[in-house]
Amino acid sequence: MKPATREWVRCAEEDFEVATALMRRRTKTAANSIGFHCQQRVEKYFKARLEEAGSVAPRTHDLVALLQLLLPAEPLWASYAPSLRGLNDYAVRFRYPGHVATKRDASQALKACRSIREQVRLTLGLPHT
Repeated sequence: MKPATREWVRCAEEDFEVATALMRRRTKTAANSIGFHCQQRVEKYFKARLEEAGSVAPRTHDLVALLQLLLPAEPLWASYAPSLRGLNDYAVRFRYPGHVATKRDASQALKACRSIREQVRLTLGLPHT
């Protein structure tokens, strides 16, 4: 695996550690932040996959745009598009006042990012942990 790919994976896993730690809290789960870190994790895993394929990871937070770049190599990932649209909102929209995610929203974001993580790790030849 390329060094840049490994670095993207390391960063993605750090985001997931933060999201899961926040979800475990009994009070004040910080649902917006959980969603943000889930979005970031998927973004970084997609960029890892792009790097490993020899493409330069573009400077974007748009998961659907990143998916479009990955579809030639990973056509079955098209099924993730609906989840990615939901996760996209956490990149910017939920970082500002006026938008509040619920604990249920955060749970769905975590579920989506776990599923996507499994597929990307499988493609990268990484163990399921």
